[in-house]
Amino acid sequence: MKLVHTLILAAGLGLAALPVSAQLVAAPGTNPLGTDAPAGTYGIDPTHASVTFKVSHLGLSYYTARFTKIDASLKFDPANPEGSKLTVSIDPVSIRTDYPFPDKENFDKVLAESEKWFNAGKFKAITFTSSAIKMTGDKTADVTGNLTLLGVTKPVTLKVRFNGGMASHPMAKKPATGFSATATVKRSEFGMTNAVPFIGDDVAVLIETEFFGG
Repeated sequence: MKLVHTLILAAGLGLAALPVSAQLVAAPGTNPLGTDAPAGTYGIDPTHASVTFKVSHLGLSYYTARFTKIDASLKFDPANPEGSKLTVSIDPVSIRTDYPFPDKENFDKVLAESEKWFNAGKFKAITFTSSAIKMTGDKTADVTGNLTLLGVTKPVTLKVRFNGGMASHPMAKKPATGFSATATVKRSEFGMTNAVPFIGDDVAVLIETEFFGG
């Protein structure tokens, strides 16, 4: 679930290689001091990264949860954004649902450890490795890669938007970039079939992330 999107998440990082003119166009509310981020290897800023997913619950609403432990690395060349590479790893034990009655049931633990769900005792990580990046606009790209969940690897495409980049973050004093991404994953394709169709098969993933250069 956190999947796709899971991982997805970072895939959009290849957009950091956009031309300077595109990188200087900041979305409303973003830091207007940004400049083009230089080529290199970027690591995720865990304080400004999230992987959230939602899934239909009995057709009445969408149940929403998130992962809190995410690691990602992005390698890119501003001169060749489509040649960028992204790798992501998510700890399934870090799932957070904010279940309202923790004294009655540790729902996060159930989802993380149950063989019907993420089976974290056997499968320690959810991973995504990009295989292709295709620019679809000045600030958007399709990032395709291999998502591995429950030991099953399938191709997934992230819809990524480059939000901005700067040569020096005002606080961290490092190069920085930021991206948003979405994806949809069919969990049954990875062997997570429990409670389908009462709990939806299609999982929508939403990713927000910032990266720091070395």
